[in-house]
Amino acid sequence: MNPKTRNFVLSLVAALGLGAATAPLAQSVSSVRGADVAAPEPSPGNFRQLPDSPPIPRDYVQQPPLIPHRVEGYEVSLNFNKCMDCHAWSRYQEAGATKVSLTHFKDRDGGELSNVSPRRYFCLQCHIPQTDARPLVENTFRPATGLR
Repeated sequence: MNPKTRNFVLSLVAALGLGAATAPLAQSVSSVRGADVAAPEPSPGNFRQLPDSPPIPRDYVQQPPLIPHRVEGYEVSLNFNKCMDCHAWSRYQEAGATKVSLTHFKDRDGGELSNVSPRRYFCLQCHIPQTDARPLVENTFRPATGLR
């Protein structure tokens, strides 16, 4: 938020007396984990990525595949995408990797592209590496038996 907008919002809150009215409400809000929302989030630095493994089975239809290997230090920027060193259609067989899905070569209107769509270029927005982190909340999810 730019400084002018922030100052305007703060002035408006002060003028309307909303600061005092929202304070008790904020104290009663808690996260899904039951912790105070003001409590610090777990630091990603506390977890280690799991060692390389075979592809991880998906739990539901259209789930983006999970990354079964380390990605620390991978550059995925406007000018370079390290993931394509192994997952590009021209390289996946020699690398023994999964090739990029055809869905990644479509524009927003469904037209076919000759290269990975800019909407699908930043792999780590959907595909995530696995860590040794414990779940933040209890999870009883089970995949549908028809999908196995």
